[in-house]
Amino acid sequence: MPTDLMSANAQPAPQRSNARNVNIVAVALTAALVTLQLVGLAMLERSHAHAMQISFPREPVACTESAATPVSQIPFD
Repeated sequence: MPTDLMSANAQPAPQRSNARNVNIVAVALTAALVTLQLVGLAMLERSHAHAMQISFPREPVACTESAATPVSQIPFD
């Protein structure tokens, strides 16, 4: 039985495992993708709000006609 394996002053050097490095890269890539999705969603909502503002102005212009058009009545049971 070797005695140098039992000595207290022989400690192995801490090494980062390859799996830990892969986990760090995966977390960083996930965070980057989530950030890009949030930025894209914000840009999409902004452009949609701008398009809605152009197509539907605040003051309706097309509703200037009178409401005196004849409407047929629907009989109820």
